[in-house]
Amino acid sequence: MIDSPKGNRILAALSSDDYFRLLGHLEFTQLAFGEVLYYSGDRQRYIHFPTTSIVSLDFSTEDGFSAQLAIVGNDGLVGIPMILGGETTTHSAIVQSAGNAFRLRADRVCCELSKGGDLQSLSLRYAQALMTQIAQSVICNRHHSVKQQLCRWLLLSLDRLPGNQLHVTQELIGHMLGVRRETVTEAAGKLQAAGLIEYSRGRITVIDRAGIEALACECYAATKVEMDRLFHLALEDHPGVRDRLNLATLRQRAFKYHHEQQC
Repeated sequence: MIDSPKGNRILAALSSDDYFRLLGHLEFTQLAFGEVLYYSGDRQRYIHFPTTSIVSLDFSTEDGFSAQLAIVGNDGLVGIPMILGGETTTHSAIVQSAGNAFRLRADRVCCELSKGGDLQSLSLRYAQALMTQIAQSVICNRHHSVKQQLCRWLLLSLDRLPGNQLHVTQELIGHMLGVRRETVTEAAGKLQAAGLIEYSRGRITVIDRAGIEALACECYAATKVEMDRLFHLALEDHPGVRDRLNLATLRQRAFKYHHEQQC
């Protein structure tokens, strides 16, 4: 079953006119675990709007060390460098959790941004929220314990997925946090011993989310509050325009915009 584009928070927040204009150009895609959407230095061909997948933005050193800058799920888009006018970027985008997404070609992105409409304003607000997540990650990795970092990472991931399970190995978590696997094993063991999670062979089930939130540092809350604040502002920009349309009307308007609206 194909997800609706409105499973992505940015696409869902578009005004009706902008949404239906984009609808005919959005391509459904399934993202596989470990798939690379772009490497550092690549020219981006699409921006992606995840619905049930999570994409990790990673930075690697010349020595082969790497760490996660941020994660993107149904809250945002992958391709902020394109939104900000950069042709390439110094980080990579790798699928952390397999699932679905919708993508938009680079030429259509440029066309939409030139209109100065909802996609531009929402994307710029998301860029601000993403910078907050990156900044908090830097602070967290420098000043907080691995257990706190793991709790923050679990909560950020759960916010972007349905349910309470994550399919992930301790090796991958270590890569994301920039720490050794053994360190992750120790931190995860403490959470499991406390009855907060269950971990077995690449699957983590969060049993007590409230307990995880209590152990997490302020970095998780700061990131979430900023994201919610920016989307609240976005919805205030378009009061009353999220009209409910039946399927027939949806098809008619999508057909109209696909064939009649040109840059």
